[in-house]
Amino acid sequence: MKNILLVCAAGMSTSMLVKRMKEYADTVNIEVTINALAISEAKETLKKNEVDIVLLGPQVRFQKKELEEVVQGRVPVAVIDMKAYGQMDGKAVLDSALVCLAE
Repeated sequence: MKNILLVCAAGMSTSMLVKRMKEYADTVNIEVTINALAISEAKETLKKNEVDIVLLGPQVRFQKKELEEVVQGRVPVAVIDMKAYGQMDGKAVLDSALVCLAE
C-alpha cells in the first residue's frame, strides 16, 4: 500500500481531488492511502516519515524546495500538473504519482 500526500495552501482545494483519486484507485483495485493537508501541517507529517510521495498543488509549487529539504531525499516531491489539477482528474494525478514512485 502506498501513502500519498497532497499539499495545498489550506488543505481544502485538494479534497475533491483526493476523492476522485480514491474513486479511480477503487475501480482499478489499487491499494493507496491518500490524504490532503495544508502546507504547515504537511511539514510536521513529513518529519514523521509517514508518506511515500508528496504531491503539491500548482498554487504551492513554490514550496517544493522547502518540502524537499524536509524529506531529505526519503520520498519524491512532485508538482501536480496544472491541467489535471484544474480538471480534478483523479486518474491522471494518481497515474503520475504511481509512475513517479516506480522510478
